[in-house]
Amino acid sequence: MGKKIVVLGSYVADVAFRASRLPVWGETLLGSGFALGPGGKGSNQAVAAARAGAAVQMLSRLGDDAFGRMAREIWAAAGVDAACVSTAETPTGAAAILIDEARGENAIIVVPGACFTLSAQDVEAAGEVIRRAGVLLTQLELPLPTVERGLRLAREAGVRTILNPAPAQPLSDDLLGLVDVLIPNEGEAAKMTGFPVQNRMQAEAAALALQQRGARCVIVTLGAQGALVCDGRAQPVLVDAFHAGAVVETTGAGDAFCGGFAAALSEGASVLEAARFGCATAGISVTRAGTAPSMPVRAEIEALLHPSVAPQA
Repeated sequence: MGKKIVVLGSYVADVAFRASRLPVWGETLLGSGFALGPGGKGSNQAVAAARAGAAVQMLSRLGDDAFGRMAREIWAAAGVDAACVSTAETPTGAAAILIDEARGENAIIVVPGACFTLSAQDVEAAGEVIRRAGVLLTQLELPLPTVERGLRLAREAGVRTILNPAPAQPLSDDLLGLVDVLIPNEGEAAKMTGFPVQNRMQAEAAALALQQRGARCVIVTLGAQGALVCDGRAQPVLVDAFHAGAVVETTGAGDAFCGGFAAALSEGASVLEAARFGCATAGISVTRAGTAPSMPVRAEIEALLHPSVAPQA
């Protein structure tokens, strides 16, 4: 186990509805399934990193309600330290997830709730926890000043910073300059740069633009194509995706990659090695339903990365 990962991020309850296709506005569909479970990008990534073998501490806020208790239970089961998670009067948030069963795709609406009351001052109060970490992993489901304060504290202490810019929003060059590894998907990279990102060449152009604005390393996750790693002045490298079985649901794939990547990085892996570990983590997660429940454990990831060699006849 490497240095501790602090995840500054959100928790919301996932309320997932499955149907043969996504509805259009004004339409009512009869669905085929319903599930309630733990979610929020910060929580999902924390669970992914912990199950992948990392020491993880969550920095967030919950409501005093059933959804909040669900969060603490899933973190305890995964081994995520929740000592820095405070309680607010605001209810815990929720995400409505609509899943197209035929295509394995989804559409999501998130209401952050209690975690969105976490302020920059709250992060400052937990500054010593961040300074002692090896990696700070954060996203954009918290107020931007909260995220920026966490990144700045980590940078000042020499802690490696990872930002998953989701949901995408305008970011200053000053904030991007605090990021060691920026991990957008195609849609997020496109929104942040104004460029179309539909193939490798376009992903490279978007990554270069984001590096020129301050991010040291940019990894554009490309779904079934894998992840494009643009690290410093090195030539971009496409890390292939892993096929671990039939795709059931892609909802947690990005979070699985980020959590797996952070876990490997915290253990001293290179960026390329960590990206490969992240791709393996994501490759397993898409073969299962749900977000946090879909995250694989370390042994599963290692088995996919290093399949045993068949004995010689």
